[in-house]
Amino acid sequence: QVQLVESGGGLVQAGDSLRLSCAASGRTFSLYAIGWFRQAPGKEREFVAQIRWSGASTDYADSVKGRFTISRDNVKNTVYLQMNSLTPEDTAVYYCAAGPLYGSKWPRDFGSWGQGTQVTVSS
Repeated sequence: QVQLVESGGGLVQAGDSLRLSCAASGRTFSLYAIGWFRQAPGKEREFVAQIRWSGASTDYADSVKGRFTISRDNVKNTVYLQMNSLTPEDTAVYYCAAGPLYGSKWPRDFGSWGQGTQVTVSS
């Protein structure tokens, strides 16, 4: 089991940037794929980005391609989500999650979740 703790959320204006962090502890971090998801009020949790355990492969939702970048530091056991050119539509609680396989975009395929961090983008 992997324990995950997100940080870095906050209130920003449209066009600003934020970097979220996901600190992992527990089982060997490098064996997992790590994903970022988000959930806005009244909406389902949706996939944002993921990174393969080796860090060699990444995948993004169409809505964030070109604006968000996922990366990982296996020495620090931390995954980052750099978010640029934020819009009000990016407002949500952002969660990181660990799963045994890279490639799925379904929350049900990720077994370990953090508590989430709120990102609010004002217009």
